Amino acid sequence: MSAPQKKLRVAVLGATGAVGQQFIRLLDGHPWFDVTAVCASERSAGKTYAEAAKWVLGTDIPASVAGLTVQDASEIADVDLAFSGLDASVAQAIERAYAEAGIPVVSNTRNYRMQADVPLLIPEVNPDHTALVERQSFDPAGRGFIVTNPNCSTVGLVCALKPLHDAYGVEALHVVTMQALSGAGYPGVPSLDSLANVIPHIGGEEDKMAAEPLKILGTLGPDGVENATFTVSAQCNRVPVWDGHLLCVSVKLRGNPSADEARETLRNAPDPLADLGLPTSPERWLLVDDAPDAPQTRRHVHRGNGMTVSVGKVQPCPVLGVKFVALVHNTVRGAAGGAVLNAELLVAQGRIVARA
Repeated sequence: MSAPQKKLRVAVLGATGAVGQQFIRLLDGHPWFDVTAVCASERSAGKTYAEAAKWVLGTDIPASVAGLTVQDASEIADVDLAFSGLDASVAQAIERAYAEAGIPVVSNTRNYRMQADVPLLIPEVNPDHTALVERQSFDPAGRGFIVTNPNCSTVGLVCALKPLHDAYGVEALHVVTMQALSGAGYPGVPSLDSLANVIPHIGGEEDKMAAEPLKILGTLGPDGVENATFTVSAQCNRVPVWDGHLLCVSVKLRGNPSADEARETLRNAPDPLADLGLPTSPERWLLVDDAPDAPQTRRHVHRGNGMTVSVGKVQPCPVLGVKFVALVHNTVRGAAGGAVLNAELLVAQGRIVARA
């Protein structure tokens, strides 16, 4: 496992959207990846990126990308790797076309997440699941494949569950999410719905949170992933904060460990990426905060450059046994940053290399 000998040329698909902009920001100056193609809808094609993107981040558009001409995402760019922040309505065909052209696709969209031969990847949780790409048939030569990252709330939930599931085994859980407005993209939720309000509905979100953890925490075997078998009950809410999804979790663990035991298990969770030197990997992928009022969305969401999942308020739960609060940056760890880390792992494993 090692860094690439030279920078890989990458395309960002859906580059003008909210997740696409996070890709552009996070890839600026990246030591392994060089953005050489920005791709979006036909109406943006032919404009410079600065002209086409309604930039919503609190930074300037990177100078290295601002002058690039936007390409139609349906036309295959000459690159080594594609990051996809496409809307789900168009992602399936475009991502497939790239994979069939021999270009690996690391996707943030939902279309292929639950396909049996597509990894639903969180590098610290299930790095062995990348072997699923060997079962894919998009490209007979095996160079082109699709890897996905989970729904943004699922990422925070599963990162917190992983050490507990390994140590004890999860039997059931209930999670209530308070999800940031940025998770709805731009322009997102109308102001008269979002201001001073909580919306107890996010389309499709609860179904994703019930299904995705079972695949991610499943066991890779000769026939693919054997899903975990615990039950998930999820209730998802949109709340008026900019970034950061907060999750209140109650979990039933085998053996009924105490809250103190669960807290120490979380605190001492090993980092399987520690020795790989992946540029986007944070110093702490999971951080236990003992403050009685932590984690807080505004104060703690940017830990580890947005890649650290914070856990706090680990307490006894009179219903299921243990309860806690987790915080994940939804557009970084839960979206673009998670996808960049996925690609770094795939490079380190030798699964993504420069094309001739």
